[in-house]
Parts: sequence; structure tokens; C-alpha cells
Amino acid sequence: MRVLSHVLFLAAISRRGYAAITRAPVPDLPVIGPDTDLVIQNAPIAPDGFLREATLAGDIFPGPLIVGNKRDKFSINVIDLLNDTTMDLETSIHWHGIFQKHTNYADGAASVTQCPIIPKESFLYEFNGFEQTGTYWYHSHFKAQYCDGLRGPMVIYDPDDPHANLYDVDNEYTVITLADWYHYVSKEAGLVALFNSTLINGKGRYVGGPSVPLAVVNVQRGVRYRLRLISISCDPAYNFSIDDHQLTIIEVDSNNIQPLVVDSLEIFAVPYRRTCFQLNANQRVDNYWIRARPNFEDKNYTGFTNLAILHYRGAPIQDPTKMNDPTVNIPKSVLPLKETDLHPLVPTPVPGEPFPGGADININLDVKLSADFTQFLVNGFTFDPPTVPVLLQILSGKTDPSQLMPVESIYGLGSNKSVEITIPAGALGGPHPIHLHGHAFHVVRSAGNSTYNFHDPVIRDVVSIGDKGDNVTIRFFTDNPGPWFLHCHIDWHLEKGFAVVFAESVPEVSTEVMPPESWGMLCPAYNNFLNSTGY
Repeated sequence: MRVLSHVLFLAAISRRGYAAITRAPVPDLPVIGPDTDLVIQNAPIAPDGFLREATLAGDIFPGPLIVGNKRDKFSINVIDLLNDTTMDLETSIHWHGIFQKHTNYADGAASVTQCPIIPKESFLYEFNGFEQTGTYWYHSHFKAQYCDGLRGPMVIYDPDDPHANLYDVDNEYTVITLADWYHYVSKEAGLVALFNSTLINGKGRYVGGPSVPLAVVNVQRGVRYRLRLISISCDPAYNFSIDDHQLTIIEVDSNNIQPLVVDSLEIFAVPYRRTCFQLNANQRVDNYWIRARPNFEDKNYTGFTNLAILHYRGAPIQDPTKMNDPTVNIPKSVLPLKETDLHPLVPTPVPGEPFPGGADININLDVKLSADFTQFLVNGFTFDPPTVPVLLQILSGKTDPSQLMPVESIYGLGSNKSVEITIPAGALGGPHPIHLHGHAFHVVRSAGNSTYNFHDPVIRDVVSIGDKGDNVTIRFFTDNPGPWFLHCHIDWHLEKGFAVVFAESVPEVSTEVMPPESWGMLCPAYNNFLNSTGY
């Protein structure tokens, strides 16, 4: 019998936001924000029992939980103290899911909206979420650095949450992260990067490794919890479930949806980078397996991998006994999540006309993997990061998208236009999760589906393009001037060039986006760093 630790007690205190929460016991995950420092540094950690150097935010994995309330201004001073040359020393931080209205310069995409921060320097990211609320995350957007550990959760609470009547508890104890973990640094990934373990709330095991403690989520019978599930993975999708419990989904990618009851959901292959669901702790007082099975054929629960534990207060401090061996009698899903079953809570018109190709701008992105497997090509071209960030090019006077570099990967979008993007599947290494910066979009045709929904499709900012034969189609409206990245969120694939940039409303950028003086100093400092170190 293994003694359980790493208890994350879900105190039934408040559902209205972080400010009203009693701070006992102290969570393993520090809570900071919206005005804070975020120190990026190297440190040795062993979340699955294997010790390695990592790149961390706040000296922990995952990084601190950054929180705020609706309409808060975020002021996050990112301080680069990196010194381990086996990994990248520069950094930039992307606030995944935040639209960055008027603050494109704070989007954090190196080579698109900024130059990276160099060691011993800092940059103050200031932005407002305006009406955005929900579940987000942050991560490095420089090379494959976030695979070395620089990733963490973020929540913007809504004091007037329309789903508030469905749960009793929503606080820092109800955030769950799923992550892949590597026993080697990202620079040594090779042609195909294979992860070594799955971490749930920063803890996990690998096959053949030590029996380190698993993460434990504590609940009290009769209490309803809003669990915020975030995949901070570099590569795998996860099929998530909790034995003997149904999950009522109420939010995907920070967008409220009509409540939907399921018993399993797949995180980002369907995809759902961020999913909120109500967990009703209405089962017998006991311990239950929390499962996060990766979408790799050889991955299961051998050696108590890919697992955490849901512990009811009053149950013995031990592993689940109903199915003590999690590799046998695995519960079969009878209510799996399907993307086409998700619909916005509030009716939201789809931009454009209700038929395929009915937008003002229609773009098809044909994706292929090169014959030597070293590069992805989108419409025949690999994204090659420019030496001058796209935003800086625009603010330096290039108002015609055709003048921007890398010219083959830049797509100009006019102002106040409906845009339809189609991305046929079939490229090796899929299913590929596609993320668009600066916008959420309507998924009018989902993976695994040949029909279109122009009435009430789900709205999100990451979508799987599925498998061969799929033709996933999304719609959005150009109301946010700036250069916005669209890319595969398997970080290894982005490194191989699976990306394009939408240069939106370029003539308006200079009046809509006004970076601070410190932003203008990033590129000279970065160039001097490269010239002086040869790094």
C-alpha cells in the first residue's frame, strides 16, 4: 500500500473569484497576479523521479497560477535569469487565448510580435483581457523552450459567471494541468521527440522508474466543483476521465457552452486545450483513478503511469481499491465527447454567408511533411522566422503585406472582413492541433465530420484538423489589427515550420498598436547578445 501525498484540497468556500478565498491549506501551486514578477530560471527538478535541469517559471513546474478578474489589467514583469547553455537562454512568453486587443506587442510570439528577452534583462508585459474570462495558460514562445518546462496555468474569473449555479467551488485548488515530460533537453530532441512521462499537476511516473507520489485531488461528498483542466502538453493529446464519475462540460477554450454531460474527453486531439467541467462529488466515499491516457498506441497505465487520484474526504489514505490495478478492467466510455455536440451558451452569429466559401476572404492551407521528414510545408513553404519581427516591420513603415517577411508565409487580411480557413488533413504526425493567436473562431466543419454547421458551432482558438479525408473549416472576423500567428501546437512541428502569419488590417496597426519604449529595446539587445556571444 502506497501512502499518498501531494494533496490538493478543494475547499468549499467561494465560487466568485480568487480574492475571496481563504488560504488554508496553502496549495502546491503558488498564486500570483495580475500585477507580478515572473522569474524565468534554470533549476534541477525530478517530477517523475528522474532528475534533470529544466527551464522554469517561478522555480517550479508547472509555473505559478496567474489569476485576475474580468477587466483587470495584467502587468507581468518577465525576468530572464537563464544560464544553462544546454538549453535556450533567451525567452518570450505567450498568454495563450488572450486576444491582446491593442497590445499585439505583448502576444509574446518571438519573431512575429517581438524579439526575445535576453539573460539578465526583463520585459514588462502589460495587457487587458477586457471582456475575456475563463481558463488560459502561458508558455514560452521561443523555439521549443516550453518543452523544457516553461509553462503554467492562468485564470480570469468572472464575478457574474453564467454557470455559477452549477458549482460550489472554483479556486486555485480546482486547476488541473496535464503535461508531457522529457528526460532530455529540447535541443537534443532529434527527428522524433518521444516524451518519457505524463505529469498531472506536476507529478507522474515513467515505466521502470521509482514509485514517486502521484497527484491527489481531494473532494468532499455532496459538493460540486468547477475543475479547470488545461493541457500544457508539447505533443500528445490526452483522453481524460475519472472512474465512476460523469463530467458536465461548461467551457472550452475560455468560451462558455451549453452544459454537456460526458464520461471522457480528449484534450486537444479533438481538441480541448482548456476545458472546464462540473464534477459532482456524489459517489461513495472512496478513492478513484483520474486517467490521462496519451494518444500513443504504446501508452497505457503500466507502472501506474498517466494517473492521479480523486480522494473523497473520509476515505482511507491509499490507492483506489475497486480497481487497484489500473491496467485491467479499464472503464469503457459510453458518453464520449464529440466536438459537434458543443454549442455556445449565447447564440453567436457565424461571420460570412452560410455556405462553404461564403466568407469575404477564403484561404486553403495545404500542409505536407517534407520527404526527409525535417520540415513541414504550408502551401509549399516552411515558416522561416524572420530576423526582424513582423510587427516591427509593420511599425517601420511596411504597410503592404506583400512587403513583409517571410513573404511566402504572410497572408494579408483586410479590415472588418469575414475569413474562412480550410485545412485539409493528411500530413504525417497528426492529428495536428491548430492554434490562432488574436482571435477565437467558429468551427463550422469539425474533424471526423463531413457536414457544416453555420448556425451554432463551437467557438474556440485551437482545433484538430483530424485525419486524412477531413477538411476542417473555421471562420472569424478581422477586428483586431496586427500580425497573428497560426500554427500547429505540437511544439516540435512548429519548430519544423508548421506556421503562417495573418497580417491583419496592416494600415491600421500603427494607430491601434503602440508598443512601449522597452519593447523597442528588445531587438537591439537581442542582436547585440547574438553578436557578442555567438550563441
